[in-house]
Amino acid sequence: MPERKFKIKICGLTDVAEAEYLNKNKVDFAGVIMFYEKSRRNTNVETAEKIIKALSDEIKSVAVMVSPTLEQVRLAEQAGFDYVQIHGEVSDDIINEGYIPILKAFNIDDMDKYEEYSICPRIAGYVFDAHEPGSGKTFDWNLLKAMPRDGKLFMLAGGLNESNVSAAIQAVKPDGVDVSSSVEYADRTGKDLSKIESFVAKVRSCQ
Repeated sequence: MPERKFKIKICGLTDVAEAEYLNKNKVDFAGVIMFYEKSRRNTNVETAEKIIKALSDEIKSVAVMVSPTLEQVRLAEQAGFDYVQIHGEVSDDIINEGYIPILKAFNIDDMDKYEEYSICPRIAGYVFDAHEPGSGKTFDWNLLKAMPRDGKLFMLAGGLNESNVSAAIQAVKPDGVDVSSSVEYADRTGKDLSKIESFVAKVRSCQ
């Protein structure tokens, strides 16, 4: 079966049951937030390892961090993650001494650093997010229209949901989309299988 070109990432997994939701919907990436206590989706290493083991082999696991230390990236590597997604600063020692591929996350405040990361071979791709990642808020997609493409993975995040994802894909033409808050329960924590199914179906209908 040929590889699906357009990618779907579900971010903010917190337990094994949610990994099964992603397996059922055959998405491409699963994001797990680590070492960021401010997030209600923050997950410890032990739980992250269980989530990774529950994912199908076709789904790439992504450790999502904010300005991590090299030690924290090493822990993600040891846990078995396929990628580390970094918001904020990427230190030189992570660039020079880490080994799993990096997805650099940008928000509207630091997009001017895009070219700096574009020339770095350790950077495998980008995630363009809103000012407050995980907030469910969108941003002006026109900011990305003039962004040069360098062949690395170009993912759009930030407030995407079943209602606006078609317009987002048409406006930005990314390589994939990244969603978290809009596929969660409205009245409790955790991912909602029915919302994941609806979002994935909507994205695939655009292709």
